[in-house]
Amino acid sequence: MSSAAPPLVQTRPPGFWPRALRHPSFAIGAVLTLLLVLAAAVSYAWTPWPVYEMDLAAKLQPPSLSHWLGTDAFGRDVASLLLVGARASILVGVVAVGIGLAVGTALGLLAAARRGWVEEAIMRLADFSLAFPAILSAIMMTAVFGPGMVNAIVAIGIYNIPTFARITRASAAAVWSRDYVAAARACGKGPWAITWEHVLPNISAALIVQVTIRFAIAILAEAALSYLGLGTQPPQPSWGRMLSEAQTLMFQAPLLAVWPGAAIAFAVLGLNLLGDGLRDLLDPRLARAR
Repeated sequence: MSSAAPPLVQTRPPGFWPRALRHPSFAIGAVLTLLLVLAAAVSYAWTPWPVYEMDLAAKLQPPSLSHWLGTDAFGRDVASLLLVGARASILVGVVAVGIGLAVGTALGLLAAARRGWVEEAIMRLADFSLAFPAILSAIMMTAVFGPGMVNAIVAIGIYNIPTFARITRASAAAVWSRDYVAAARACGKGPWAITWEHVLPNISAALIVQVTIRFAIAILAEAALSYLGLGTQPPQPSWGRMLSEAQTLMFQAPLLAVWPGAAIAFAVLGLNLLGDGLRDLLDPRLARAR
């Protein structure tokens, strides 16, 4: 007398958020990125002190209950400057990465769909553009149009275009070789319908991960340009310009360089960790392993 085999129980794999909360890189990166966004959002409604208010009698004060992070050489509250400075970093990151994402993705999809001389021309143009880093492009634009946040955004955005174009083209080319794309072609679908309905949805995960990475690079580039006097201009607060102003006061008030430097470091660290976590979570092979 044989015993009946136990019924097979199918277990559903955990969803995205349960896996995300257990992923240390994603969790830490999400918290740090959320703090960056909250700092910028809070600054629109409240700051400890008026950000443009100068009090020379209270300049270079150490941290206290009145001024949590001290004051700068003009008597301005450092905590207020950091909160408002987060706006410039987010604005430059969002717009510059948006430019790179929109234009670069379109060019990459076009290269993968048309192939031939179109693909070759786009890829060679992307290679040529990579020879001009964001800072060098901003210096050239500054020489022609003058310094400012808009020129910095355009320079960083142009620098992001070839990166997104190359990633999109490589990912899309892999999708174009799949069987379901061949089936869509057999059904009479054109290249643009296939690109919109099949290619773009299947490469969106790679693009999302790249957005977080390029966002971190854009924040660093904006800080570097502002440090050089080419980015955000006075009186608008900027973390990079705060570092530039603090370099002459390193022995008198070293904390003036610590606060904006820490803000930049934590913002970039958070976005990089978030990108690493998203890459692991959105990769089907790694998702099944967790």
